[in-house]
Amino acid sequence: MNLVALQNWLDNASFAILFVTMLVYWGGAAFPNLPVTAVGTAGMAIANLCIATLLGARWLEAGYFPLSNLYESLFFLAWGMTTIHLVAENTSRSRLVGVATAPVAMGITAFATLTLPSEMQVAEPLVPALKSNWLMMHVSVMMLSYAALMVGSLLAIAFLVVTRGQDIQLQGSSLGTGGYRTNGYRLHKVGESVSSTQAVAADNNGVTRVESNSNGKTAVLDVVTVSQSQAVATAESLSLQRLSLAEILDNISYRIIGLGFPLLTIGIIAGAVWANEAWGSYWSWDPKETWALITWLVFAAYLHARITRGWQGRRPAILAASGFVVVWICYLGVNLLGKGLHSYGWFF
Repeated sequence: MNLVALQNWLDNASFAILFVTMLVYWGGAAFPNLPVTAVGTAGMAIANLCIATLLGARWLEAGYFPLSNLYESLFFLAWGMTTIHLVAENTSRSRLVGVATAPVAMGITAFATLTLPSEMQVAEPLVPALKSNWLMMHVSVMMLSYAALMVGSLLAIAFLVVTRGQDIQLQGSSLGTGGYRTNGYRLHKVGESVSSTQAVAADNNGVTRVESNSNGKTAVLDVVTVSQSQAVATAESLSLQRLSLAEILDNISYRIIGLGFPLLTIGIIAGAVWANEAWGSYWSWDPKETWALITWLVFAAYLHARITRGWQGRRPAILAASGFVVVWICYLGVNLLGKGLHSYGWFF
């Protein structure tokens, strides 16, 4: 079997499939009545299988784990993103996941297939620094963490789009309860019955406080404040469908970032151990190391704000969205400089 020809066919096939899949998801978003979710999921699964086969063929051809240059790492990143996408979509049951992730995965494969020069796409012998078992451990975990953090950040961006950037704070992602609220007030549909009187107020940290009667009768308490009137106005500007979708996106984004962050932590630790073996120092403040630390701090701040501070809604979503840019700088941006200990095997 000609493994090189197989790889060339698979990289073009994965790009074409992801391009069609992106159009399917976008068509489904433009025309919600079209039953395209299953088609989009199938497209992502087929692309994932094509990329996995490509990487496997590359492994057999070269004799080492295919993460030694930019071409290989881009396809590994695309494989990781499509894998995380399938998990997120299966959990959320929302086609909007594909609307956010499909174009990025397609763009990655397009850049690797159509933009990189042919000499960078050819498997070559490893440089001495990469001839280590740490190549698989460190680089693969880092790439999987990038994939998870990118998908989580994309869903946070989708949340901001769905809520139109309004200060909609959701309750349920990290506090363990359901429902949505605006400016600290839980919102109920008009005419919704409750088993007990509930007065919902906002504490200073943004976490709601619920007080209820013990008589089990339905009652309504009017709390006339400026912030509540603002909450009602905001709620009226967004449909219940948008608010429900926003809650799903916020919840899945938080969980996926919660998966990517420990992977990033493990990858950084593994890289430090490998650096000590290769260069005699655990940390050299190399540009890649510095930006990996910045990426870690950004998402550590995101998780700290959600878990400890109780942040919900727009503020953590903006933080996660900024993390998307930081991840790309860490992964690709510093390699454009051609400086540092991590510059080999990429652009220079």
